[in-house]
Amino acid sequence: MSTSPQPAGIPQGFFPSTADRMPLMPREAMSPAQREAADAIIAGPRKAVFGPFIPLLRSPQLMGRVGDVGAYLRFESTLDARIRELATCVAARHTANQFEWLMHAPLAVAAGVAQATVDAIADGRQPTGMAADEAVALDLVFEVLRQHGCCDATYAAAVKTFGEQGVVELVSLVGYFVMVCWVMNVARTPAQGKPGVEPLSPFPA
Repeated sequence: MSTSPQPAGIPQGFFPSTADRMPLMPREAMSPAQREAADAIIAGPRKAVFGPFIPLLRSPQLMGRVGDVGAYLRFESTLDARIRELATCVAARHTANQFEWLMHAPLAVAAGVAQATVDAIADGRQPTGMAADEAVALDLVFEVLRQHGCCDATYAAAVKTFGEQGVVELVSLVGYFVMVCWVMNVARTPAQGKPGVEPLSPFPA
């Protein structure tokens, strides 16, 4: 059975303890429903039970349904991979989740997001010099996360750029990643260190 790599001990959500509250249990300790849900994740595009799926395995039916939603949003959405990864970085920064940040910050750069944009998000600065569609996406994502909705101008620009389906999928993508980040923050799911990728730091008090 595929499992996650050894943890790097990076605390989630800037909490002082790195003690994993819900580690991956041995296969023999899983219920039949848990084994079935784990096998489905392993057989899919993720190829392993890792990250949020470790604590989610405590609710195998939920894990399967969350996994299906995430698989669509990550791998099949109408949005360009560059926009998906950019939005995911914002969700990880917003929730102070090291796991998703360390995974998706390099994926965002590989998809075409400028390193300077990723660095600005990490630092809590407004990125500049972005492609037009990235700027539109960030306006929507930042506004939704901060105000739980968006103004007419932001909405109109997003629909013009991504279409109604794209707007729905972008907002849903952010909601999906905020949800799994919260699950990992509560479970203290360890983050995996990535060579050349700095973990998030707390904003100054």
